[in-house]
Amino acid sequence: MTREKGRKTIAQNRRARHDYHIEDTYEAGLVLTGTEVKSLRAGRASLVDGFALIKDGEVWLQNVHIPEYTMGTWTNHMTRRPRKLLLHREEIAKLIAKTRESGRTLVPLSLYFSDGRAKVEIALARGKREYDKRHDLADREAQRDIERALRRRR
Repeated sequence: MTREKGRKTIAQNRRARHDYHIEDTYEAGLVLTGTEVKSLRAGRASLVDGFALIKDGEVWLQNVHIPEYTMGTWTNHMTRRPRKLLLHREEIAKLIAKTRESGRTLVPLSLYFSDGRAKVEIALARGKREYDKRHDLADREAQRDIERALRRRR
C-alpha cells in the first residue's frame, strides 16, 4: 500500500480567526486511538469548542469532537476525551511563558493529515473585543467593495 503524501484537511476552526487575534501558530502531533484515526480518515471532526491546556509540562487538547467510528465495536473511543499533543520541549516552554500573560490562550485552528500522520495546528491567541470584530468586518466589507469596483472598471 502506498503512503499518503501532502496535506489533507479534515476540519478547520473558522470561528477562531473571528474571535481571536492570532499571534503565533504551532504544528503538533496527536496521540490517538485506532477508531479515532479511522473516524478522522472519514473526514469527521469538529474544532468549534476546542482549546489546549498545559498540565505538568504536557499540552492537552480539550473539547475537540471526534465522533465515534460507525463500524467500531466496544473498543470505540469517547468523543470529547482529552488528547495529548506532541510538541518539542522548547516549544512547550515558550507556550508556558506566553500563556502566563493575561488574556492569551491556545486555540486549535485546523486538524489535518500531513504525510499520513494526524496533526493539529494550534495558535497562541488573544481574545478580540466586540468593537475589534466590528472593525474587522467593516475592513473586510470595504476591501470587497474596492475589489468589485476594480473588476467593474476593467
